[in-house]
Amino acid sequence: MKILTDWGFTREGWRNNSRGEYLVLLQGALLAVFAILPVYQLPGFKIESTQLIYLSWIIASILSLSGLIFIIKGLIDLGKNLTPLPYPREDGELVKTGIYGIVRHPLYSGLIFAAIAWTIFQISLSHLIATAILLIFFDIKSRREETWLSEKYPDYSDYRQRVKKLIPGIY
Repeated sequence: MKILTDWGFTREGWRNNSRGEYLVLLQGALLAVFAILPVYQLPGFKIESTQLIYLSWIIASILSLSGLIFIIKGLIDLGKNLTPLPYPREDGELVKTGIYGIVRHPLYSGLIFAAIAWTIFQISLSHLIATAILLIFFDIKSRREETWLSEKYPDYSDYRQRVKKLIPGIY
C-alpha cells in the first residue's frame, strides 16, 4: 500500500524496528487495552455530592475537548509530515508553529488528556493506572523520536528548549 510506504514503513523496518515500528504496535495495543479495560473503583469509595459529580464531569469534558483539539490541530498542522512512526519522514520538515508552538507532541498530549478525562469521568482506578502507563510510554516514545528529530533537524534543540514536551507549560 502506497500510504504505508509514504509514511516510511518498509519490510526491513518491520524486521529490525529501525524506525520505531514496534513502538507503533505497542501504542496500538496499549490504546486497545485502555479502551476495553473494565472500570474498577475502590470498594466503598463513592462520591455522594452531586456538585462533586458535576464538577468531575465538567473537568472531564474540558480535558476531553482539549484532547480532541490537540489531536485534530496536530494532524492539521503536521500536514504532509504525518507518519505514525516516531522516525521523521525523509521528505519531512520540522513543524514548530500552530499547536506545535505550544507542545512538541500534541498527538500524544491529546491522547493523554483523553485518557485522564475518561479516568476522571469514570472515577476508575484501573484507568488511572493505565493512564500512568500511557504517560510513561509516550514519554519513552517521544524521547526516541526526539533523538531522530535532533539528528535530522539542527534547530530542533533550540525548539526543544522553548516548547514543553507533552503537557503545555508543565512538561
